[in-house]
Amino acid sequence: MNDRSRVTAVLGPTNTGKTHYAIDRMLAHRTGVIGLPLRLLAREVYDRIVKARGPSVVALVTGEERIVPERVQYWVATTEAMPEVGADFVAIDEIQLCADPERGHVFTDRLLNMRGLHETLLLGSDTMRPAIAALVPQAQFMRRERFSTLSWAGSKKISRMPPRSAIVCFSVEEVYATAELIRRQKGGCAVVMGALSPRTRNAQVAMYQAGEVDYLVATDAIGMGLNLDIRHIAFSATEKFDGRRYRPLFPHELGQIAGRAGRHTEPGTFGVTGDAAPLDEGLIEAIENHRFQPISRLMWRNAALEFGTVERLLKSLETQPQSEWLARGREADDIRALKALSAMPEIHDRVSHPRDVRLLWDVCRIPDFRAISGVEHATLLARIFGFLREGEVPGDWLKGQIARIDKTQGDIDTLSKRLAYIRTWTYVAQRSGWVSDESHWRAETRAVEDRLSDALHAALTQRFVDRRTSVLLRRLKQKESLLAEVNDKGEVTVEGEFAGRLEGFRFHADPSATGDEARMLQRAAYEALRPEFHLRADRFYNAPDTELDFTEQGGLMWGSSAVGKLVKGAEALKPGVEPFVDEEAGPEIAEKVRRRLQHFIDRKIATLFEPLLALKNDETLTGLARGFAFRLLESFGVLPREGVATEVKELDQDARGLLRKHGVRFGQFTIFQPALLKPAPTRLRLVLWGLDQGLSEFPESPPPGLVTIPNLPDVPKGYYTLSGYHPAGERAIRIDMLERLADMLRSQDSRGGFEATPDMLSITGMTLEQFAGLMQGLGYRAEKGERPKTRAEAAPVAEPVPEEADHEHPLTEEESVLAAETRAKWEAEQAARKAAEAEAEGETAEESPSAEMEMFYTFTWAPRPRGGHRRPERSERQGQGQGQPRSQGERGPRREREAGSEKAGQEGRREGKPFEGKRRDEHRGERGDRPERGPKGKPKGKPRHDGPKSFEARPPRAEKQADPDSPFAILAALKNKS
Repeated sequence: MNDRSRVTAVLGPTNTGKTHYAIDRMLAHRTGVIGLPLRLLAREVYDRIVKARGPSVVALVTGEERIVPERVQYWVATTEAMPEVGADFVAIDEIQLCADPERGHVFTDRLLNMRGLHETLLLGSDTMRPAIAALVPQAQFMRRERFSTLSWAGSKKISRMPPRSAIVCFSVEEVYATAELIRRQKGGCAVVMGALSPRTRNAQVAMYQAGEVDYLVATDAIGMGLNLDIRHIAFSATEKFDGRRYRPLFPHELGQIAGRAGRHTEPGTFGVTGDAAPLDEGLIEAIENHRFQPISRLMWRNAALEFGTVERLLKSLETQPQSEWLARGREADDIRALKALSAMPEIHDRVSHPRDVRLLWDVCRIPDFRAISGVEHATLLARIFGFLREGEVPGDWLKGQIARIDKTQGDIDTLSKRLAYIRTWTYVAQRSGWVSDESHWRAETRAVEDRLSDALHAALTQRFVDRRTSVLLRRLKQKESLLAEVNDKGEVTVEGEFAGRLEGFRFHADPSATGDEARMLQRAAYEALRPEFHLRADRFYNAPDTELDFTEQGGLMWGSSAVGKLVKGAEALKPGVEPFVDEEAGPEIAEKVRRRLQHFIDRKIATLFEPLLALKNDETLTGLARGFAFRLLESFGVLPREGVATEVKELDQDARGLLRKHGVRFGQFTIFQPALLKPAPTRLRLVLWGLDQGLSEFPESPPPGLVTIPNLPDVPKGYYTLSGYHPAGERAIRIDMLERLADMLRSQDSRGGFEATPDMLSITGMTLEQFAGLMQGLGYRAEKGERPKTRAEAAPVAEPVPEEADHEHPLTEEESVLAAETRAKWEAEQAARKAAEAEAEGETAEESPSAEMEMFYTFTWAPRPRGGHRRPERSERQGQGQGQPRSQGERGPRREREAGSEKAGQEGRREGKPFEGKRRDEHRGERGDRPERGPKGKPKGKPRHDGPKSFEARPPRAEKQADPDSPFAILAALKNKS
């Protein structure tokens, strides 16, 4: 020890810049040595001095790392590894660790024996003043005050922890649990523990310092020299396991850790979190003012060791101190290892020379990085000592040990264990003369440690840090513009990190993000999506209508993205729209989207409901015709006839003609506009009706192309009508097909009974059984029977049914007259064919009594009480020359009624009496296709007397003069000539 060296004790609380002061003092000398409590802190100081002086004159010496250039001037080392060189300057940091039960004897030895040639600095807490004054009488004292204030902040939950906070835990399990909680609630944190390698700790600290994460979870190692930007320290517990027992933290330990809060002149706070109980007021005041009870005992161990024998070495290690300020510390790991190895016969017998004793002691000082068990550690040390006793550690054996560790796969615990193992071989490779090729093995072990450290850092980051969140947080804090990209699938990436999906003009954050992470993600995404919203709105506004569509529940789609919905408007055919635009996109974008959607739906309604809108806007409609048009408008172009029977009866032929000009068809069951029965208008009609009725769920339209669909009991009948179907039995039949079927039924003998024709089955697409159910639903009785099947059935001749499927192109009057003539001819042929078939069947039955049987149904009109099924009325043909339905008065032969006898027909229908017989083309139809009359208003040609006639008391109606250019007149003239 150099008594002429000037010894200065620089004491004070944390955050006083003592370490920086020591570095500046060392660089003021030609040579110097500084001892630091942590390998991580040693590396930080080394990098700073290298930056100031260059790497060629700065050495770094720790237990597992050794960088020694040829012209060394400044040595940076851990306290245990401080070299004994004659340097002008010596500094020992965190000198209060002299009181540490495990490492204190090393700091006490440096306090008593390490001196610089010109200057020595002892850096630490004020609690060391009495001990230093007693043991180093010549020491001078310098107090450095804290640059900022430190204050108590109370207890806070993790969820309410302010940014730039460090949560201090005292076990690995607690560190991991707290870090996992912060990741879920805050997006992530850095992890700092003494068990981590310096490279891993540096990477974690750098991540925190760079602002990638705002939170740090650490053990009490944070209290020793780490200079971090921490504003708040939170203790998750106030007791720890010190290797022997659980004990409360000493006040000066709490003060050492809490003092890390506050960067330079910025104030800092400390508190508790989790299950930790609040500190008492006296302790809080002591920490805030850094006033603690002075340290009265320093740990000491004899440094003057004797290496004659193992026994003499142990005896010298157990020498008692001579000063009241010194006390023997806890039995260290190296002493326990020495006792364990010396008890092994194979070791004890081989240690016969002081050189062997010194080698054995050097081997025993290898730290137990693995911390498996004392026996495991002693066994490994015995193996190493055996190798060194013979010369050096064999390269092949060392290579095998390192190869088993050099694996970067695995979880955090696995990688941590491998790092602990490699640190043992790194320590061995750093010892001079222990391996053959020192530089090779030092580089090899260092490379493996670096790979494992990087893998552990990646594993910690992956588990405890949401990388996406950390990147976006840093960019937001730096107020940099964020770059967003949206791919074809709508996936949004911000700065290359997946943030969520943009559906139309609404952003949906990644569902895996929760809490603060989700809010931050939305904030970053909206910042980046502002330009995208404007570009997308322009593209949407200029998009053609073919890219837009509506759903059956009133949604509005742009491609596959929902961009709005329909809402009830002032009128049923004028709905409003509600755009789906995030509030963050701005009102300008929302209004632009709303206008485009309104234009789309207005044009869609104008196109699909053109006949109905034309009917609405026709100013020539007056009186009853206009009122009926309004009823049709209210029902969106499809109106059940039974609900407007009275209004239909009151319409005269002129009013009906005006309505027919707009495509209105007066069917037997439904009054409708055929163009509105197509799939697209039907879809829109159901949506508009649902909006007008205020339904929460709209009925869906049936699949297009189906003639019949199931008649479900829980579905209201009105749904079927709006869908273009009429319920009948267990099925509902399409309205236009039902009218065609009604035309066919009108020619059948519904009183005497008739069978289904192939055409009836064809247009309904049903089997005979299904058709029977349909007919029963329409008010007919279906009687099932069997008869012998004919051997060869002639192909039925199709009934010449006028083509009515194409409702947009109805038949002309000339075509209607020709169709009526063709029908009469066909009926005659059918009657002859049936007579022949009946005669053939009778003969066959006589010849083959065991002939194959076939099923058939006979349908007759079955009147039901009022309120039941009504007998179908005859259809009012649209533009075709078919007459009104004929009614029957009394049972008996069919009667021919004159034009205008509609009243008698209505009375007959009210009595539930069916229409019978075949149509007579000379009968006046509802379209006004009357047969030609003579001068006195009577029909031309030979009168027919095949049944009783009905008469009216009122005089016949005045007839209009026929137009000589009319197709009727031309056809009549042709007939007369023939």
